[in-house]
Amino acid sequence: MRVKALTNATVFTGERVHANCTVIVEDGAIAELVLNNGPPGSVANVVNLKGRRLAPGFIDLQVNGGGGVLFNNAPTVESLRVMAAAHARFGTTAFLPTLISDDYEVMRAAIDAVRRAKRNHVPGVIGVHLEGPFINPERRGAHDERKLRGFDAEAMKVVTSLGAGLVTLVTLAPEIVDPAAIARLRAAGVVVFAGHSEASYEQCRAALDAGLSGFTHLFNGMAPIRGRDPGMVGAALESPDCVFSIIADGVHVHPALLRLALMSRRNGGALLVTDAMATVGSSERSFELYGKRIELTQGVLRDWHGSLAGSNLSMIEAVRNAMRLAGLDWLEALRMASCEPALAIGVDSRRGFIRPGCAADFVELDTNMVLHRTWIGGAPIDAA
Repeated sequence: MRVKALTNATVFTGERVHANCTVIVEDGAIAELVLNNGPPGSVANVVNLKGRRLAPGFIDLQVNGGGGVLFNNAPTVESLRVMAAAHARFGTTAFLPTLISDDYEVMRAAIDAVRRAKRNHVPGVIGVHLEGPFINPERRGAHDERKLRGFDAEAMKVVTSLGAGLVTLVTLAPEIVDPAAIARLRAAGVVVFAGHSEASYEQCRAALDAGLSGFTHLFNGMAPIRGRDPGMVGAALESPDCVFSIIADGVHVHPALLRLALMSRRNGGALLVTDAMATVGSSERSFELYGKRIELTQGVLRDWHGSLAGSNLSMIEAVRNAMRLAGLDWLEALRMASCEPALAIGVDSRRGFIRPGCAADFVELDTNMVLHRTWIGGAPIDAA
């Protein structure tokens, strides 16, 4: 049995803060929290965190790439290893590799890569996010219109094929996929979000009643809210039982709208995502999507039409931006990066919190929110 004690830490469990706390880790999981005390004498491997903050590791539900790799271009286990390593340096301890709209052949390859990554213990890979191809061409963004399609029997078979023990999240347009199909997806254990859509408020309400549980990158890939036409944004902000993800880079969403959206979720339900592309954790300034070049200019990624094409954002930057742009305190911002994503996809019994039985996945921060180390399964990884 491998036992380690992380001591002299200010621990944010996801629910409360404990000063002068020790976290006991056994075989990659949290065994015990020892309050106002040192580690038990039987623990030989003691790591003094010198009063730093220890918080749950970040969970990113939308990672298209990283470390120079784009998942669409190489849906393989090796790509997932590279992506996991790149994002771990920025605090991400679990993520959903995300496939942008593509052919069924590529979707099957991506799903198989995730399945094999689990068997090969690739750290952090907890499922797959299929962003499309069941979306509206009018709101496709950087998605290739030629890859988009309606939802049929083959789609149901592919989307539900990943298997037990892993999460499948699909982003779809409620005007393309009817409520009956959404209900079947939910019954099969798939987490269903809406996005890249022109759906009306009424169509969103019908989808929510059928089992839709969230909205992907709020304000992006959807019609703007209007006084007499609340649309998808209105449905997302109004519905307390659903969640929404948001890209806090100061570009995808204006800070005023970021603040407004988060005001509607003071009791939870808003979560940070990066929508990260291949450039994150890499020196590369460009890459190809659908055979066409995406360029990174002044920190912003744009496609060949000049449209935003994912982001160059990391999770630790998203957390700090949520504090700086939206005025959140450090606890609220950290919850949006860990607890809320875990709850949104139903993995909160094992991830997203620091409590016995959860994976020993942490971020180690100072009071200035500088990331010093990421811990995955109790093993440290130096920050970028």
